[in-house]
Amino acid sequence: MASAILSVAKPSPQANGKGFAEFSGLRNSSAASLSFGRRTSDDFFSVIAFQTSAAGTNGGYQRGITEAKLKVAINGFGRIGRNFLRCWHGRKDSPLDVIAINDTGGVKQASHLLKYDSTLGIFDADVKPVGDDGISVDGKVIKVVSSRNPLNLPWKDMGIDLVIEGTGVFVDREGAGKHIEAGAKKVLITAPGKGDIPTYVVGVNAELYSHDDTIISNASCTTNCLAPFVKVLDQKFGIIKGTMTTTHSYTGDQRLLDASHRDLRRARAAALNIVPTSTGAAKAVALVLPSLKGKLNGIALRVPTPNVSVVDLVVQVTKKTFAEEVNAAFRESADKELAGILSVCDEPLVSVDFRCTDVSSTVDSSLTMVMGDDMVKVIAWYDNEWGYSQRVVDLADIVANNWK
Repeated sequence: MASAILSVAKPSPQANGKGFAEFSGLRNSSAASLSFGRRTSDDFFSVIAFQTSAAGTNGGYQRGITEAKLKVAINGFGRIGRNFLRCWHGRKDSPLDVIAINDTGGVKQASHLLKYDSTLGIFDADVKPVGDDGISVDGKVIKVVSSRNPLNLPWKDMGIDLVIEGTGVFVDREGAGKHIEAGAKKVLITAPGKGDIPTYVVGVNAELYSHDDTIISNASCTTNCLAPFVKVLDQKFGIIKGTMTTTHSYTGDQRLLDASHRDLRRARAAALNIVPTSTGAAKAVALVLPSLKGKLNGIALRVPTPNVSVVDLVVQVTKKTFAEEVNAAFRESADKELAGILSVCDEPLVSVDFRCTDVSSTVDSSLTMVMGDDMVKVIAWYDNEWGYSQRVVDLADIVANNWK
């Protein structure tokens, strides 16, 4: 499998040169996207949209490079759906071509919420509705359809190759499989999958992706933060067991004011409370790092902030160590195999400083602790929307790069 070249934010002097940028809504990617090996079989032609550009020469024009792009549909245009579109739009030479959005709110609302975002700021693109069934983004028209039942979506007629499943509803094989029945060829779930759905975390186990996988999961935002630095800890020091707490910004699953919810704590007003609740993120690490099965568990504390979260991990390790050695291991990995995924911050920052950070996790080096030489505490920040959506784009790129 070809190696992934990931999008990395423009470094900030405050951030040790890794993964930080000044908050500006959408930033242009400073790195190239995944390379995409084209095939020439008839089957490949039948599922790929080809685009040809003209290149100027001394004698006029010649045929430019032909780029093969997977036809992509976004199902659910909420927080992750819109973040995904912004992230994709910011990458040059993407192997993906987003041509459809399924959203039940209508074109006017979808267009407005894409352009104006309370967390991301104003989208630096020309966004406007096109009739009753389209959105134009810098002149590219994306068709908007509306159905709550994936079986009714026109994926076959549109030749959709990959569906980005962003509703949080169709997360098992039966539900996500409805996109396949509707004519799509593959589904990428932007949430933890249920059942036997293969789970991939970029930087941890995404190299194991197989084109034979029809439905895959990108895990959760918290697992994407936790797994990379847990992998480093386990490889360098050996994890015996541990617990995790994610102090997590509130999400759309909570209530603005007290109202009914299956989780009695999430039923309470999100903007007024610290809400303890469950998370499967720690256990889910074992899906991408099987050697850690049964060794990690955790909880979530939902807090009154709209975005950016922080993981607090405490583990017992087999190799005796100290805080500086632990941080050195993170720095080494951030410079090498986890470049663009893991970052280390030496500045005394707060949550808002990590908005629109491209990396999956940023270790706060000043908060790393070691007790009795074998109990390690690590704090890592993550943008649970933007950073996660960057990984969704990365995983979709990997799907494209391995297309057969």
